[in-house]
Amino acid sequence: MATTATTTLDKNLWKGGVEPMRASYGKLMMWFFLISDTFTFSALLVSYGLVRFSFPSYVGKAADFVSSNTYWPIPEKIFDAFPFFHGVALPLVFVGLMTFILIFSSVTMVLAVEAGHRMDRANVEKYMLWTILGGATFLGCQAWEWTHFINGTDTGTIMEQIVDGVKVKQTIFGANLAQNQYGPAAFADFFFFITGFHGTHVLSGVLLNILIFYRAAFGAYDRRGHYEMVEKVGLYWHFVDLVWVFVFTFFYLV
Repeated sequence: MATTATTTLDKNLWKGGVEPMRASYGKLMMWFFLISDTFTFSALLVSYGLVRFSFPSYVGKAADFVSSNTYWPIPEKIFDAFPFFHGVALPLVFVGLMTFILIFSSVTMVLAVEAGHRMDRANVEKYMLWTILGGATFLGCQAWEWTHFINGTDTGTIMEQIVDGVKVKQTIFGANLAQNQYGPAAFADFFFFITGFHGTHVLSGVLLNILIFYRAAFGAYDRRGHYEMVEKVGLYWHFVDLVWVFVFTFFYLV
């Protein structure tokens, strides 16, 4: 009797300590990681906000806006392209589609976690596949957006540059880390860094989801007796989705 009681108790102890908030060691460590990552994204977005509002906003009609180094770009004038609709202005439609895809993948992750609680391996596999597909599609959309952003429009934008103390005009196409046709150089710098940093998180999440799907498909979690790994990776995936909501708000709506 004593041996049985000790064995049962050991499963609920952290080698001498009671589980905080009834969370396992793995889930608590995931929360610690997500909190630390929150600080990183917060610092990046706050920095973006400070730089963005150090430039004057264009007060005229958005339709009359012309890119320059004086005003911060208007997002709906920059992100208005859609694949296969060349020349058609669709402000923020493609970015909205990307956001919908990522949020939908978060829903399928919730369903995978719920299926794991029921030890329903078939549904875990099904919803993990949908989550993987959603994440991969988002990355593909982001790759297209980056390509379009870097290549720029066919006409480019005439910008005034100071070269050896002399003001000269030149036509700039697309964007790089030194200059861009959309406005101040900092705009492209922040765009590449923040969206790229988030994209790296999405890529890591997709790879983790593939690993979890593989292990689930081969019965690793059935043998273990629980699907807690699905829940832990689900926490990470929901965090990535939530961060995108803030990135979307800061970059595309403000």
